[in-house]
Amino acid sequence: MTVEERIPGPLRRRLYLPAYPITEVAKYTGAKSGTISSWHYRGGQLGPVLPGKEQRKPLSYLQLVEAAFVADFRKIMSMAKIRKARDYLMKRFDAEYPFAQLDVRDAGPHIVMDLIDVEPDADIQNLIIADASGQLGWANMIEHRFGQFEYVERIAIRWHPQGLQSPIVIDARVAFGAPTVKGVPTWAIKGRSVAGEKSLEIAHEFGIKEDEVEAALAFERGLMVA
Repeated sequence: MTVEERIPGPLRRRLYLPAYPITEVAKYTGAKSGTISSWHYRGGQLGPVLPGKEQRKPLSYLQLVEAAFVADFRKIMSMAKIRKARDYLMKRFDAEYPFAQLDVRDAGPHIVMDLIDVEPDADIQNLIIADASGQLGWANMIEHRFGQFEYVERIAIRWHPQGLQSPIVIDARVAFGAPTVKGVPTWAIKGRSVAGEKSLEIAHEFGIKEDEVEAALAFERGLMVA
């Protein structure tokens, strides 16, 4: 079932809304801006690994999620193999953004074996493996990335970019997908701090905890690092 069939109209529009400049995507995912651009525009005869981005437009939420996964995949396998894996999963699940769908993790061992047959080498097996009990397993770093997401209708809707222990959330349904703390955009918290307000004052104003204010400010400071 496709994104269009799973998600109602208003939310679906937010998932496709171009809201994330490449520079922000780079900071959220830990990749470089030029690298992310190359994923969408380069790739030789095979084409880009993440096609679909329009020139001079930001990425959508679904494209952001895929970029987060590719940033991790790239650490353990070549772009050519990531492209082959994505192309295979697109066809297998009839999915426009397969890395943003939970099916990729829990579809079952037959998917694993099919993919290994398509690309029978160590890199693919490091990415996806079948364990002795026949369950689907993922390399540790990929499993960690999956653990940052919450899913609705098997779509990665809510992202905890710094892990579940952090209050920072990127949710396509809240604040147009901006990073938030309990619904309050981190940029708004930063703005109050820049204006001279103390963390405790900001916390009282927004109805959040002081340590959540500090987490938001730390997150925003991280975004300012080139």
